[in-house]
Amino acid sequence: MAQATSKQFNVKDAKSHESSYDRKVNELEEELSTTKYNKKTQGHIGLIKAKLAKIKEEYQKKAAGKGKQEGFSVKRTGDATVILVGFPSVGKSTLLNAITNANSPVGAYAFTTLTCIPGLMEYNHAKIQVLDVPGIVEGAATGRGRGKEVLACAQSADLVIVLLDVFHPEHLEVVKKEIFDTGLRINQNPPQVKISKKLRGGIDLGLTVKLTKLDADTIKGILKEFRLENSSIVIREDISDDQLIDVIEGNKKYVPAITVLNMIDMVSAKELERLKSIINPDICISAEKKVNTEELKELIFRKLEFMRVYCKEQGKKADMGVPLIMRKGNTLRDVCLKLHKDFANKFRFARIWGKSSKFPGMVVRKLGHTLEDNDIAEIHVS
Repeated sequence: MAQATSKQFNVKDAKSHESSYDRKVNELEEELSTTKYNKKTQGHIGLIKAKLAKIKEEYQKKAAGKGKQEGFSVKRTGDATVILVGFPSVGKSTLLNAITNANSPVGAYAFTTLTCIPGLMEYNHAKIQVLDVPGIVEGAATGRGRGKEVLACAQSADLVIVLLDVFHPEHLEVVKKEIFDTGLRINQNPPQVKISKKLRGGIDLGLTVKLTKLDADTIKGILKEFRLENSSIVIREDISDDQLIDVIEGNKKYVPAITVLNMIDMVSAKELERLKSIINPDICISAEKKVNTEELKELIFRKLEFMRVYCKEQGKKADMGVPLIMRKGNTLRDVCLKLHKDFANKFRFARIWGKSSKFPGMVVRKLGHTLEDNDIAEIHVS
């Protein structure tokens, strides 16, 4: 009997903690939405955002500590992973079937997809894994409609495709907010900010640019909120309070994204132009009619910043028919590891032909050499 009472207490305690969390978050979000932004309120708004981020981070750490598993289990395969994100019934399954070898269930009702369905898209010699996940709804980042599972799955993706239909352009901002709230930063680069803790001495602020969105007091206030009263911070670009908080938390993932407007065959040309002016999509398609799906494949390939590296054996011509698919910024070490894990350990030197070499057949002895698209590499190992 005592055991049952203990269990009941734990459940009640957990619910109380969760409601307390919701109450605090709602209060801060309410204050944020009702405070007009200007020079005088800039610091106050920054502090509210810092408090909000800190509360959410602490809650997530406690949830993780209880062994709460989130996200669909999907084995990564191919040269990159792309995830389709959008509201239910926007045509994710139809699009997956149109651009990959998958056979995802399609139906004229919401939540046709109830699990994560992978498909493989082959384009320009690249093999790209595309994931079709259940549609997200408003509140997904806090767990509504399996949202946490979907968005946790997006954390492992190399590219996010935000899929909208022509009937609900207003969904774009909702989807972007849910993605943001789960810690993904789409089409952004990590801010050029470095923060180092000190034992004492307060906050040292170094700027290499003029800041237009933050002032020194706001920066110091946000740092103190995260218990960085003694720290050195160097800022090399004009950042916002959100970006500063992201740097402090250090748990955000930066990924490219494509906004795709689907079902364009169901509206007039005039209406389509109106919709395009509202949401500014990267591409407009009809997944069902396969309109612009080949163009979408090309856009995916370019957005992933793939490059082709051709391998050559000593004394033979390069195999120009089957390139290694690499990513922009990859080095000889990355190529060696992709060929065989022992190649990097046994590497002696390489001869390089192409944009990254100063002259044809240039000898490179460092694995850190950065390659370019269409380079030819002849790797010598011991």
